[in-house]
Amino acid sequence: MQLTYLGQSAFHIEMNGTQLILDPMISSNPLASHIDLSSLHSDYILLSHGHGDHVADAETLAKQSHAKIIAGYEVVTWYENKGFAGHPMNLGGKYKFDFGTVKYVQAVHSSMLPDGSYGGPSGGFVIWNEEKSFYFAGDTALTLDMKLIPMTCPTLDFAILPIGDNFTMGYEDAVLAAEFIQCDTIVGCHYDTFGYIKIDHEAAIAEFKNAGKNLILLNIDQSINL
Repeated sequence: MQLTYLGQSAFHIEMNGTQLILDPMISSNPLASHIDLSSLHSDYILLSHGHGDHVADAETLAKQSHAKIIAGYEVVTWYENKGFAGHPMNLGGKYKFDFGTVKYVQAVHSSMLPDGSYGGPSGGFVIWNEEKSFYFAGDTALTLDMKLIPMTCPTLDFAILPIGDNFTMGYEDAVLAAEFIQCDTIVGCHYDTFGYIKIDHEAAIAEFKNAGKNLILLNIDQSINL
């Protein structure tokens, strides 16, 4: 499985030959200005919630690739009313797609769509197939509901957690989240994009290392195999 960081909380993942894009905010992110949006292909676009820093490029990417949008019911309905194909989900539910199973899990965060419409509850995704299992938390505070993930989903190979603080949990709480989900390999997201969420990279890495875990902080447009 190849994972490419696209900045903020956006990722491109190749899974079982299927191209997934998570929470795309690329064209409006100055730190990701070197990424050519037109070069990105996706079969599915997964949106954790409706905030602009997670959905900014969803329409452009869905249009150019004819991708299907997977998100909470309210978010998918909003895009379907604009003519885009979608698969609606709600918290606690799972569905088996051609690339694997997706479970939409609890996140503690607000949600509003770009035009001010109600965005429904925020969520995260646990995604698995015979190759890998991983958790994409979206935006969330630390929550005890994370302890349900190892009880209801396959063992995680890695997790993508927000670590920038202020709007989500910071890296100290993310270490506890990694304990709750029983995962030792964490990819950080939702940090450094703007002033409120700038972090000390060395301190964050050390915090995870002291807990016996590995925090991976990717450069924008960097790819790794997991």
